[in-house]
Parts: sequence; C-alpha cells; structure tokens
Amino acid sequence: MAFEGLSDKLQGVIKKLKGKGKISEAELKEILREVRIALLEADVNFKVVKDFIKNVNEKALGQEVMESLTPGQQVIKIVNEELTLLMGETVSKLDLSGKTPLVIMMVGLQGSGKTTSSGKLANHLRKQGRRPLLVACDVYRPAAVKQLEVLGEQLDLPVFSMGTEVSPVDISKKAIEHAREYGNDIVIIDTAGRLHIDETLMDELKNIKKTVSPKEILLVVDSMTGQDAVNVAENFNELLDISGVVLTKLDGDTRGGAALSVKKVTGKPIKFAGMGEKMDALEPFHPDRMASRILGMGDMLTLIEKAQTNFDEDKAREMEKKMMKAEFTLEDFLDQMDQMKNMGPLDQMMEMIPGMNKAKMGDMQVNEKDMAKTQAIILSMTPQERRNPSIINGSRRKRIANGSGTRVQDINKLIKQFSEAQKMMKQLSGQMTKAKKGGKSKVKFPFI
Repeated sequence: MAFEGLSDKLQGVIKKLKGKGKISEAELKEILREVRIALLEADVNFKVVKDFIKNVNEKALGQEVMESLTPGQQVIKIVNEELTLLMGETVSKLDLSGKTPLVIMMVGLQGSGKTTSSGKLANHLRKQGRRPLLVACDVYRPAAVKQLEVLGEQLDLPVFSMGTEVSPVDISKKAIEHAREYGNDIVIIDTAGRLHIDETLMDELKNIKKTVSPKEILLVVDSMTGQDAVNVAENFNELLDISGVVLTKLDGDTRGGAALSVKKVTGKPIKFAGMGEKMDALEPFHPDRMASRILGMGDMLTLIEKAQTNFDEDKAREMEKKMMKAEFTLEDFLDQMDQMKNMGPLDQMMEMIPGMNKAKMGDMQVNEKDMAKTQAIILSMTPQERRNPSIINGSRRKRIANGSGTRVQDINKLIKQFSEAQKMMKQLSGQMTKAKKGGKSKVKFPFI
C-alpha cells in the first residue's frame, strides 16, 4: 500500500493532536520531532525534511494558531498544506499545445518501468481523444523492441520500429515522418536505459532531443528505490532538463521518500504515478489528494473519478430500478462485482475513503479472496439458478460446490446472504414508496 509506513506514523501524530485544546511550544516541539522521524524513516531527503519541519514550526508558532480554540486542527491543516507544497501544490499536466505531431521522450534507467509506462501513457492519451504512436528506440536491451510491440498489440496501438541495427536517432526521425503520414498527433519515444548513468547513454539521449525537439521529456523512476530515485532524477535533470517525472510502483512503495523529495530536489513536477500492473493504472499525480491520503483524510475525488470511468451509466440506472423493485438477481450482483474490480485493488479503493486506515480495514486481501470465491460460485450456477436461487436444492448445491472448488457451506452462506439482501431491498422499496406518499419510514438497517 502506498505510503503505508509513513501514513501510519503521521496518522498517529494526528490522533494525538485532535484531542488537544491547547498546544504549548514544548508539545509542538515533541510533535514535530515525531513527524521528522516519520519522514526520515520514509527515506525522505534530509534537507527536504529539515525545510519541511522548519516551515511547519514557523507557521504553527504563529499567533493565530497558538491562540486558536482548536490549535491541534490548525497544526494538522498546516502539515497537510506543507505536504501538498512539497509534492508540487497543484496537478501538473502535459503540455500538448503546438504543432503536431508532438514528441514525448521517455527516459530513465533500466528496470524503472519505462517501456510499460510508455504503453500506459499512450493508452491514457488515447482515452483523451489523441492518436499516439509508440516508438521503439531501445535497441540495446534484449527483447525491448519486442516488449513494446507486444504492448502495442495488447492495447491496439501502433508501434513504429526499425529493428536493432538502426541508430535510435534515425529511428526517431523516421518515426516523426511516419506519424505525419498516418495522422498520429503524438509520438512517444521509448528510449534506451542503462544500469547506471553514463556518458554514452546521455550523449545518445541528447542527440535524440536535439533531433526531434520533444515537447515533454518524462523521466521514469522506480519509487521503491527511495533516495536513489531522487539522485537519478537530479542527474537526469541536470543533463537533459526534464519536464516532469513518472513515478512507477507507487502502489507498492510503503515509504514514499521519492514522491516527497523529487519535486523539491529537482524543481520538476511529478506528472504521473504508476499505481498497479494493469495498463490503465497510470494516474495524473495530484499533490493535494496524495497529501490527504497520507494523512488518512481520504481521496474521494479520485474515487468518484474512478467510478465514473469504470461504471456504465446506463447499467447503473438499470440496476437502481431493479433494486427499487427488488428484482436484483445474482447475475446483477456478478456484474456489479466485475465493475468494482475494474476500479482497482480493493485496498486502494478503501484508502480513498476518509478515516479508513489500515487498522480499520483489517485484512483486505481476505476480502478480495472472498470476492473471487463468490464470483466462482455464481459462475458455476446455471442462468436459471442465478435468476431464481430458490430452486437450488441439495444436489444442485453439491454440483455448484464441485464446479467452483468450494464447500456446500459456502453455497448456503451466499444464498442466505442474498435472500436477506433481497428482503431488505423489498422493505426499503416499500418504505420509500410510503415516504413519497407522506408516510414515515421504519426501515432498520443492521449496520446503523
């Protein structure tokens, strides 16, 4: 889970602050000491931590805060604002203005996720109505060209390649001619990487830059490498003057040092974050939303955007009607689960709900396994059984259990839960009808 370690520690500090009526300078000093330790343990750059604590301290010692009726909340607000500033304050979008085809150079070390990020970015831009062309310029790493071609095939996106015998500079030049001819308005160049920064690599990248005049140079770095990622970003920026950073594997980075340091150290914004292995798991980086998530305040805007992207509006309306008429079937339930899965891992979704920290979520992996088990059970039923579970007798339950690799008890549990849910829907539907006619609702939900 992204920022898990840092988030847990900072949320512990916030918990202490929330109960404070007044805060003395000595208490503030102790609180900031805990914040400092949390940031350093998260592998945040030492100078960045020093400046961060200094800024929070200066603002928190101000008259408005110290004399406030809720100084604890004021300090939380300051920490939130400073975290947001640290990561860039506002979302930094790609500059896609100007004459097409626009060129985006993807640069970085080997193993950072550059090729995969190129595919994800092309997929992201296509959803915005663009016509991207992927260009295979990594002619040194074994199978790098093939990897990009396979990604292009999976995503149904065009890939321009000239094998491994032609120089990357010439491939880039020919790719732009190809894009003009075939109407591609964006050219994404997947350049070569090395295991470390060297003169040969940088000379080649400088030559490509000089030849194609890219609108954007995006540095792809593995967030899980912590301070190494920040050092790499600093070096690439000095030599190439990058326009932004793509942080990969942020969903698996429990510390978060790179995300919290790279903007301050390089002066260049984080433009995208890789949040999973799926080809749509590349998100525009929102500093304010990420700060809110770190502090356990949730990220409802991203959650809503994901829902709007992944949920079919017509299906949602149809589902609402079925639920109100208590006609919701196991087939409908299966469809809802599929749409939920498209939004991403369950633990990431829960992270976006305010107050849902790790302690409250419990073992989310178990819940995802439960979802998979439920899907297997429903898929092992006949269409008739899904629409009318009351016909599922003993022999049918055994057949379904064998087909789904589960136990008869699991089938019994699902049917019972679904039956109770249907009863509740009927009750809710009846009470809402009464409410419309001026009656009072007496619905009692077990979870309230």
